[in-house]
Amino acid sequence: MRLHTLKPKEGSRRRAKRIGRGEGSGRGGTSGRGHKGQRSRSGSGIRPTFEGGQMPLVRRLPKRGFNNARFATVYLPVNVEALNGFEEGAVVDEAAIRKAGLANGRADGVKILGKGELKKKLTVRAQAFSESAKKKIEAAGGTWELIAGGGGRPPRQAEKSGKSNG
Repeated sequence: MRLHTLKPKEGSRRRAKRIGRGEGSGRGGTSGRGHKGQRSRSGSGIRPTFEGGQMPLVRRLPKRGFNNARFATVYLPVNVEALNGFEEGAVVDEAAIRKAGLANGRADGVKILGKGELKKKLTVRAQAFSESAKKKIEAAGGTWELIAGGGGRPPRQAEKSGKSNG
């Protein structure tokens, strides 16, 4: 078998529909678009959510709740049991956690959570801790330190005033 002898399986490839090539082609005239109407016009294209002028579903459904995603503080969660992968006496901070692959993505920092048991004495530095995580780190003989900031999010812009200059 050679590359130049390869051919597609019989019936797997069809010829393209040649539209608008005269009446004799069987697809001339209206070129498969029918007569008049929205879809017969050139440049027509209706979005997938269009319901023929009926009030769209997204507008019929009630809007509820509050979404603070723009200003929310987002932490990457890391459980204390995952910290057992570090060496005894190591200083574990956000950079070390990311390098170990325990957290990735953009966020305002890392939060240490209390799931599992910590078997090593570590110094853990993070932006947030749960109460149970603090107790488990201390029970293992380690220490925890709260640090400010961090994360891969860009700094927030200052609020713009509503006044215009003209």
